[in-house]
Amino acid sequence: MRIGLRVLFGYFLIVALAAVLLAQVFVEQIKPGVRQAMEDTLIDTANLLAELAADDLKAGRIADGTFAAAMRANQQRDIRADVYGFGKLRTSYRVTITDAQGIVVFDSAGRDVGRDNSRWRDVYLTLRGQYGARSSPEDESNPESDSVMHVAAPVLDEGCIIGVLTVSKPNRIVAPFIERSQKKVMDAGIALLLVALITGVIVAWWISSQLSRLRRYADAVTRGERASVPRAHGEFGNLGQALATMREKLEGKQYVEEYVHALTHELKSPLAAIRGSAELLQDVGSRMSNAERESFVCTIAEQGERLAQMVDKLLALAAVEHRQQLDTMQHIDVQTLLHDAAATLAARAAAAQVEIRIEANDSGQLQGDAFLLRQAITNLLDNAISFSPAGSTVVLSAVQTRGLLHIRVQDNGPGIPDYALGRVFERFYSLPRPDGSSRSSGLGLPFVAEVAALHGGSATLGNGDNGGALAELRLPSR
Repeated sequence: MRIGLRVLFGYFLIVALAAVLLAQVFVEQIKPGVRQAMEDTLIDTANLLAELAADDLKAGRIADGTFAAAMRANQQRDIRADVYGFGKLRTSYRVTITDAQGIVVFDSAGRDVGRDNSRWRDVYLTLRGQYGARSSPEDESNPESDSVMHVAAPVLDEGCIIGVLTVSKPNRIVAPFIERSQKKVMDAGIALLLVALITGVIVAWWISSQLSRLRRYADAVTRGERASVPRAHGEFGNLGQALATMREKLEGKQYVEEYVHALTHELKSPLAAIRGSAELLQDVGSRMSNAERESFVCTIAEQGERLAQMVDKLLALAAVEHRQQLDTMQHIDVQTLLHDAAATLAARAAAAQVEIRIEANDSGQLQGDAFLLRQAITNLLDNAISFSPAGSTVVLSAVQTRGLLHIRVQDNGPGIPDYALGRVFERFYSLPRPDGSSRSSGLGLPFVAEVAALHGGSATLGNGDNGGALAELRLPSR
């Protein structure tokens, strides 16, 4: 399972459990909370009505006195109240009054007058000076019917209990409020889960995307590709920088090891030639003609120059191979770039009796490093001149197609042998010159390929349709 899904699952599980437990606590507390509030209201009402009924009960006119008339009038009142969206037309209280023996002497509903209620908890406790309340079925013959809350208060005459007034109210009256509150709590819980799910998805996606960027960067490094450190935040950014630092350290060490090994291998041949020629020149007893002596001196000079070129090109190649991206980008006019590269090798071409012709009428501009691109084009021209016969022409051209700039160098030499087509961009690989001169360092074309890659392009070398070699740089145009 991907880490993003694991984070999402764990986060959502914790939030879901917390939300369910919280909603359950709220739902379970709503019903008793509402009933406790209703009981408190009934206590106040019972005690107020007990004071109002005291005179009529003491005078023996509780059934038809002022209190009874007020209660009957109260039953007929048209309230027409809107209680938080629920309509209320009549009062829902029921008032019963018992005498000191617990016999019902008044019932606002007119049903239980004369009944003995002394055993009921509300009357029993109140007659003994305690707080009396009970909750019992509305229909005593049906235990499954809705319950009714009864709260009693003593009717006093100079501190003596002469009766009990009980106020009752069906719990179904407040049931709609309880159900609505419970529904709101459940809806809020579901909304919380949805918000938590969305938040979890966003957080998991963010974490997964940060890790995916770092993984792609690590994969690119493993494949040896150029890759910039991905943009990340917080600890992921620090991790990316740590990976980049580790890459630089490891690549630097490996780079040095590879180059020391390759350079040591390539230096053996010219050094052997120099050492052999020097030993022959130092042999005083040998009978060497001036022509032979001059030949050995030339060998030493040529191999020394080859060593110098190899070191210079190796340093240039190392400079571009170790870079992951261009530090600065500038607008480059293509025609100016081609003319500058050709001018650099004008003397060399003239000495080889080779003409450089530029074909770039409308090549526009590109973005990149002008110095590196000029060096790359110069290397291609230098190779073309080396393999071109005297009196021939090297064509340097630039063409734009579909967002790409194609810079081509075409010569009229022998072309690239089939066995060398796949190896021309290897370090230190070079072909013999047609005129028999020393081979090149084999570092020019790798340099060209690295410069092209730094600019987001590529380099190729093959044979032209009409003979000769065709080198091409493909670069993104501006």
